[in-house]
Amino acid sequence: MNHDARLATQPGFIRVNDHTALHYRDWGTGTPLVFLSGWTLNADMWPYQSVPLVQEGFRCVAYDRRGHGRSNDPGRGYDYDTLADDLEAVLDALDLSGVTLVGHSFASGEIVRYLSRHGARRVAGIVLLSPASTPYLLKTDDNPNGLDASLFAAALDEILTSFPDWIERRALEYFAPGTSRAAIQWTADMMLRASLHAAVQLNRIQTSTDFRRELARIDVPALVLHGDSDASAPLELTGRPTAALLARGSLKVYEGGTHGMYLNQAARVNADIAAFARLCTA
Repeated sequence: MNHDARLATQPGFIRVNDHTALHYRDWGTGTPLVFLSGWTLNADMWPYQSVPLVQEGFRCVAYDRRGHGRSNDPGRGYDYDTLADDLEAVLDALDLSGVTLVGHSFASGEIVRYLSRHGARRVAGIVLLSPASTPYLLKTDDNPNGLDASLFAAALDEILTSFPDWIERRALEYFAPGTSRAAIQWTADMMLRASLHAAVQLNRIQTSTDFRRELARIDVPALVLHGDSDASAPLELTGRPTAALLARGSLKVYEGGTHGMYLNQAARVNADIAAFARLCTA
């Protein structure tokens, strides 16, 4: 038995269709919340949601995307269709329904593609926290508020030159002022555990995929939580237009909120997730 096969049969791992093993955590009982992590992050980003929400009676599931954290890096499948299928494999393996999907940053696109590809039979509602993939980032004739492709190309060149330095140059603005160096390093270490190949491929699809039509077809309750000081995914580029396209969407803007609200404003984020999930499953 090869290493990947052994890994996929261990507790805490789910094997998906192409024999990639995904690491997951499953804490608590009750109404299920499934957390999808931001770009290059993994399930380790969610304890400040999962622990308090378990104490409030929720079941909290988080998993490492392929090529991230403790999951396999198969060298392929770094596209939204495959990532959506991976999410379906996790929900199916754990036999989850009535789920509230909570996605940070890049994961907004995963959630939208999941609903487009697999429907909402398992999903009660969605929470998009600091969305950074939706609705469409690239500037085009019919998307004049997007960003020029040259900006994305320059950032990708930085990543391919030195990903640690790319992270360091953006670390302070990711979090709120006064965030400790220890907390910043915690996130940087998590990001550097991701496969660079996966990081590059996901960066490319994030900056080039148009989700506008898919967002408009979503018919489940949706909550967008976004900070007005988010330098990684500005509110007017992603959060506000994403909420506007969702038929049953609402937007909560956090004054002074940054991309790292899951840490800096965890108590408020948790309260909003809990209230929304209870409403969706009432």
